[in-house]
Amino acid sequence: MGSPAKALVAAVALVAVALEVGLVGANFRDDCDITWEPQNAKMDEGGNHLTLSLVSNSSGCMLRSKKQFIFGSVSTRIKLVKGNSAGTVTTYYTSSIGDNHDEIDFEFLGNETGQPYTVHTNVFADGVGQKEMQFRPWFDPTADYHNYTIFWNECMIAWFIDSIPIRVFRNYSARGVPFPTRRQMYAFSSIWAAEDWATQGGRVKTDWNKAPFVAEYRDISLQVCDCAPSGGGAAGCPESCASPANWYAAPDLCQLSKAQLRQMRAVQLGYTIYDYCADGKRYNGTVLPECSMPQY
Repeated sequence: MGSPAKALVAAVALVAVALEVGLVGANFRDDCDITWEPQNAKMDEGGNHLTLSLVSNSSGCMLRSKKQFIFGSVSTRIKLVKGNSAGTVTTYYTSSIGDNHDEIDFEFLGNETGQPYTVHTNVFADGVGQKEMQFRPWFDPTADYHNYTIFWNECMIAWFIDSIPIRVFRNYSARGVPFPTRRQMYAFSSIWAAEDWATQGGRVKTDWNKAPFVAEYRDISLQVCDCAPSGGGAAGCPESCASPANWYAAPDLCQLSKAQLRQMRAVQLGYTIYDYCADGKRYNGTVLPECSMPQY
């Protein structure tokens, strides 16, 4: 383990993170539905343990929370596909349904045996995405379970791995940058095939002789503001979801703490492999407006 990874481990041991996520009070059996290829999902331990399998190029699996929500924290623990996972994508994300959707992504892009996964993050608002940041994990995500958390309020979105923030996307909607505040979402987990692009730009294909490819999930936490079912928009969300009295709207949760900032900067310095804000070629020598605005 290199020195940046050691520094992160030490920081976790010493710092009380402001967003403590307890993975209690929900389980996959009672709080989720299998919405795609249910024969490829298995649950045990009273619904606290889940496996999703990719068995062919067209047969993966998807799980969706029963509840819709707006704002809060969603977490689960995942152990990714072992061995040669090239061409596979395992996910944990939130998304609205309908046109001009909102979405907040964790996607884990597989690789050849011995090569590291790619942790892919993105955010869509009003149907506008292309705000990707990618990281190499500083741990082996196939050897054990790791906690992946999406925190979302009206100030910002933050992505956490094992309570370490890896990215923040702030709300600059008042300055013309789309931000998801108007549509309720579900939480999703899935595994699917993407050998045309997922691994080394599609150069490495899936070895289907290794199928099924199995991702394991443990526990789920949905600390969110519940909304009534809706086909789109936030029409089913109570006005109280926007109240400053909610736990997720506390002023100190509108930015990272100094300790969290140090953690995130260590991750971004040591493990970032792609940042759309640094990709001038993609935008003809310029970058998107939010890239010049403080994110922390």
